[in-house]
Amino acid sequence: GYHGDSTSSSSATMGDTAKFRCVFTKFPFFNYVQSKALDDVLYTGKNFVACAPTGSGKTVLFELAIIRLLMETSEPWRDVKAVYMAPIKALCSQCFKSWKTKFGPLGLRCKELTGDTEIDDFFEIQDSHIILTTPEKWDSMTRKWKDNCLLQLVRLFLIDEVHVVKDATRGATLEVVVSRMKAVHAYRTAQNPMAGVSMRFVAVSATIPNVSDIADWLSDESGPATYLKMDESHRPVKLRKVVLGFPCSPNQTEFKFDLSLNYKMANIIQIYSDQKPTLVFCSTRKGAQQSAAVLAKDARFIMSIEHKQRLIKYANAILDSKLRDLVMLGVGYHHAGVDLSDRKLIEEAFTLGELPVLFTTRTLAMGVNLPAHLVVIKSTMQYVAGSCEEYSEADLLQMIGRAGRPQFDTSATAVIMTKIQTKDKYMKLMNGMEIIESSLHSHLVEHLNAEIVLQTISDVNMALDWIRSTYLYIRALKNPTHYGFSAKLDRCGIEAKLQELCLKNLNSLSSVGLIDMDEDINIKPTEAGRLMARYCVAFDTMKHFSKVAGTENLSDLIELVSKSREFTDIQLRMNEKRLLNTLNKDKNRITIRFPIEGKIKTSEMKVNCLIQAQLGSISVQDFGLTQDTAKIFRNGMRISKCLSDFLSQRSKTGFSALLNSLILAKCFKSKLWENSPYVSKQLEKIGQTHSTAMVNAGLTTFSKIEQTNARELELILNRHPPFGNQIRESVIHLPKYEIALEQLPKYSSATAEIVVKVHLKNQAQLLSRRTTQDHHYVSLIIGDSDNNVVFLQKLTLLFDVFLYSNVVCLQIDLGNKRQCNHFCKNKDLCGHDCCEYHCTPYSVHVCFCAYMHLPVHYFIHLSRISVRMFLPPR
Repeated sequence: GYHGDSTSSSSATMGDTAKFRCVFTKFPFFNYVQSKALDDVLYTGKNFVACAPTGSGKTVLFELAIIRLLMETSEPWRDVKAVYMAPIKALCSQCFKSWKTKFGPLGLRCKELTGDTEIDDFFEIQDSHIILTTPEKWDSMTRKWKDNCLLQLVRLFLIDEVHVVKDATRGATLEVVVSRMKAVHAYRTAQNPMAGVSMRFVAVSATIPNVSDIADWLSDESGPATYLKMDESHRPVKLRKVVLGFPCSPNQTEFKFDLSLNYKMANIIQIYSDQKPTLVFCSTRKGAQQSAAVLAKDARFIMSIEHKQRLIKYANAILDSKLRDLVMLGVGYHHAGVDLSDRKLIEEAFTLGELPVLFTTRTLAMGVNLPAHLVVIKSTMQYVAGSCEEYSEADLLQMIGRAGRPQFDTSATAVIMTKIQTKDKYMKLMNGMEIIESSLHSHLVEHLNAEIVLQTISDVNMALDWIRSTYLYIRALKNPTHYGFSAKLDRCGIEAKLQELCLKNLNSLSSVGLIDMDEDINIKPTEAGRLMARYCVAFDTMKHFSKVAGTENLSDLIELVSKSREFTDIQLRMNEKRLLNTLNKDKNRITIRFPIEGKIKTSEMKVNCLIQAQLGSISVQDFGLTQDTAKIFRNGMRISKCLSDFLSQRSKTGFSALLNSLILAKCFKSKLWENSPYVSKQLEKIGQTHSTAMVNAGLTTFSKIEQTNARELELILNRHPPFGNQIRESVIHLPKYEIALEQLPKYSSATAEIVVKVHLKNQAQLLSRRTTQDHHYVSLIIGDSDNNVVFLQKLTLLFDVFLYSNVVCLQIDLGNKRQCNHFCKNKDLCGHDCCEYHCTPYSVHVCFCAYMHLPVHYFIHLSRISVRMFLPPR
């Protein structure tokens, strides 16, 4: 019901809310947490933070906030924009599905924005009312906010799992994005103070002790946000939390300790599971498999004959033989290395309660919603980038959150198995006693640069103003020692220390040429800094880029990209080394193009090897490696594009490095080498298998495919008609460009004029249909024989332009070169151009790098023309 109060800022009545009841058809009444928050969320416009246990229905609070926004706005809701931000894609997808059905009938459009779409794709959000996104994605979108009025339409900002601000890797991004949205609001208010347009923040969190700090951070002109703090007693399924400490001698490795816990598992399951489904989280994939095997030997589950038969039915459908044997005994394992069809079967068997115990890795807690009666976290350590570290609090809460199946249980249990030494720490954490700190200080350099590019910061004092808007500032005042400051400092002292920290980071940016700083502490972004912010590239990666000498070949640049900071979370696992070494060097099979010296022993080498395997279309059968490759290419596209743009804007860049960086960016985009015979892979409906069949049949270029009869294509690909016609059609409707280049006979002492003609050969076919997009980017670079770049221009080839003009005329300054060294008696009559015009023969390479949307095929055939130009001496 409506609990209206005197602070209500709206004259909303019951009639106002009636039409929104359809959003809550699934349940007849709100639970305690939801009822308690209702007044503040629905009947005031104040910022709001709710801190309540996992599973207490906090999503409803977001739905109420959206309804509040609709109540305040008159229909049609054209300019209504709400952003929902969650730390993981799976949460966004979950809400997207639910809200599409709930808010769709009210005329609201939802848009999920979590993928790796083009960084400046603002049109994605133009027509949407509710945008569901992750901090990383929203960060890259908002790095251009002053140019973009869409962002200034955001009226409601919903933050799910706000306690993730503490997370060592993701927290800083969440923090700067929220601070940036506060800046957007401040800017909007300053521009138009009379409009009175608000931006409301509503955040929810798991149980944390210092929710008031989050409320301070999300304050507005009227003061801190309102907050509601609920303890575990309001959890729909009561959760018993157990922390067990096991002895670990100082000389015992993490690995040995982890193994020792396998033999304690049967006992724990017997004591705590009540014969109901148990989920065990292990730190590694191999660990999950080993633990499952040990338990299957140690434990015997009491099952009826019918239950056993149902398990046998599941087991028979499983491809992995080890997993099949374990499932028969009532034990399963699930991780990213398991075949997708097997994972789906395991998920189904566990959800239906047929599989008593499932061992898995933490990624399951992030993505798939598999609740269990008992959750066991076996060891609190995990391997990250080859070293051991403790699970983050966000990870642990996510795993514990899987305990309790509201539809079956009234109680649930979570057990943490850790060392005796860390038992107290986890007891505190389990009871929500661990204070949420900021992690921005350790990622400050990238975020400072982004704000400088946005011009939020243009001098050192503004840097401190920006710091004041962050959660780091609020926590540094309360707990300075956590951030490396002395406990005796007062507010001024801490502000001075924060300013010092800023200066240190600004100097780092300046030393690599990412910003310009003058004596008067003014700060300006450089083109390199803009690229770093635009492509969201790490500072260490930019440092590597700045060391490019200019003579690098393709192999050198792949090695450079493999060292990127962005790939530090790609681990080299013991069981992958053999397969990676075979990809690197093997007499009996196809190996990578640029073999790596020695054995594969670092994660950098692994990244290099996987990049080359993908570009070389070498199939990798290991599912884990396939997943890693997908991750590498998601980041690699952005990093390689940033590298080529970085080298393009640098005043002294060698021709070789620039050309190869353009080639590499193109290869990442197409997932093929620039000279690959597998060109057909770029066509829709052609994957690895079909492409290999085409290569085996000698169809290694688009022209060969076009000249092949459609029926013959179907025989090669083992497909039925009209598949062959479809493939030929898509090749026929690719644009076919031709390039010609000539020097005009206009001579002066330092410039030559050349005409580049780009001719579209199949204009008629393209008028009816086009397989590629309408605009293609082309980089035209000209270098001399001394590896200098003499000319660089990016051209956009718009399809329509070809109907009018296809000539690019360039005037090129070629500098003062060698004298003509022919000793002809009669220079006017001899056949040498250089004698006739008294000029220098001068060799240049003209490279036409067709980029972005053009298939690799053109990239090969338009690649390089070497011409000799003639210049009179000065």
